[in-house]
Amino acid sequence: MNKTGISPVGVFKILKEDNPKEAAADGFNLYVLFPHDSPESFVTLPYRLASDKTFMEAAAPVWEAPKADPAFTRFQSSILLAFKGFPRVQVPTKAATRILQLRIYESHCMGRALKKIEMFYEGGELDIFHRCGLTPVFFGQALAGAKLPNLTYMLSFPDKAAQDKTWKAFGADPGWLKLKDDPAYKDTVSSVTNLILRPAASSQV
Repeated sequence: MNKTGISPVGVFKILKEDNPKEAAADGFNLYVLFPHDSPESFVTLPYRLASDKTFMEAAAPVWEAPKADPAFTRFQSSILLAFKGFPRVQVPTKAATRILQLRIYESHCMGRALKKIEMFYEGGELDIFHRCGLTPVFFGQALAGAKLPNLTYMLSFPDKAAQDKTWKAFGADPGWLKLKDDPAYKDTVSSVTNLILRPAASSQV
């Protein structure tokens, strides 16, 4: 992926011990993050990979897996548009103990979804994140995929203790206490998906 211009690549496992209510948390399901610079990069990726002889030789067991012994069941993709002011995937920590938190905020209509995105910038929620030590990997508005409309973001922490400490600081921050009660942002989120992910050995995030 790096050879095709995609970097950094994130590869994450979802474990039952971190997500006891998630049926998919079995250590075999993976979340993979590919940052693309353009729509063309996303659309042409399979063909660019297929033209790379070295890659195809290495990938053959998965790329051409037999029907009787598939390498995976299925995969699902979501296309996210990076938030303005946060256009690139960041790597806040590479600690061996690091955890990633993936959060999906669903909205009941597009108007409220866009208002929640506005809340991060014009409302100042992102500034509160930074002030409290919450370190983002990315923020994106979902353009295609499941659970639309939604915004999706990922945070990175050196360890579980750091996650607990910074979220506690966020919850008590005077700016957040004021912002969350602002009537302009009422009913912007109807459902939240909250997952804890662990980096695979190959992950660059």
